Amino acid sequence: MPRVWDVPVHDSTRVRDARVAAEDAARLTGLDPARTAAASLVATELATNLVKHARGGQLLVEIVPVPAPAEARSPERLVQIAAIDHGPGIANVPDALSDGFSTARSLGAGLGTCRRVANDFALHSVPGRGTVALARIGARPRTAAPDGLRAGGVNVPFGGAESSGDAWAWARSGDRATLMLADGLGHGPEAARASTAAVDALHGSAHLTPGECLRHLDTALRGTRGAAVAVAQVDRGAGLLRFAGIGNIGARLREGNVWRALLCRPGIVGVHRPGTLREDRMPWTAEQVLIMHSDGLPSRWTPPAEPGVLSCDPAVVAAVTLRDAGSAARPVRDDTAVAVLAPTPRDRR
Repeated sequence: MPRVWDVPVHDSTRVRDARVAAEDAARLTGLDPARTAAASLVATELATNLVKHARGGQLLVEIVPVPAPAEARSPERLVQIAAIDHGPGIANVPDALSDGFSTARSLGAGLGTCRRVANDFALHSVPGRGTVALARIGARPRTAAPDGLRAGGVNVPFGGAESSGDAWAWARSGDRATLMLADGLGHGPEAARASTAAVDALHGSAHLTPGECLRHLDTALRGTRGAAVAVAQVDRGAGLLRFAGIGNIGARLREGNVWRALLCRPGIVGVHRPGTLREDRMPWTAEQVLIMHSDGLPSRWTPPAEPGVLSCDPAVVAAVTLRDAGSAARPVRDDTAVAVLAPTPRDRR
């Protein structure tokens, strides 16, 4: 099931909770003691920064697939740690990323050290709007995205639950790379069981088109309470993006400077699949970005528009989307997942 540790960090007493969450995730991922210590260090430093620099924030720890799609049925998994805040932002990001840089007597590790010990590290900050810092820690050294594609996401369980009823997954078959987002009906363990069944089924159907994949998932989810599911697939050989969805999954595609909504058909995968499935097809270019989300995100959210954000790691884009769509006036009433598909910048391949 999609295990997520959602740690609100508003004072120093929660820093320990952040560290324990990272260590628990590392053990579940099977990391050795050295990589577990790296995850612990990163979580402690990011949580400490939330208290000292941002007047508090949110730390999300979860187990995610690698950013590049994998052919394997059991792809490598990483511990992802995301620190999200609405604080004052960072005035000088290059200085903040210098190894050992610290302005508030934190661990002395600094963001530069976090970047050095993590497989992937990304930071996006805008003065006056806040910061998202994100690290992934795995057993193997970092690798480039060979397909020129990246995917990432964040997942927040409803009410601080241990597991989320939402899940996203990412798989490759030949020239086809497929991203799926599933929202199990309701929330809690039974919703998580449905979304987990969708993730497991995806790795056996990455060779199918999105419409065919949804039919396969409909069979796999029978016996569960069902899920809303959207599937996006990039065929690099054909330069084509295919999209199909069932249920209340939202999706927006950025084409140039315009965001286009992609629509899902009514229904519930595993319970009530429509007789016909609409599959959108459009060219895929190096400038496009796709954002998919479950209904925990408000329907009238605004796509990220901060300078440079869309060229960031897709999980950072997802975290900024989540942060900017939420407010105390609009309390979350369900699990919330955001997944992003984007091209890999040429200098990072």
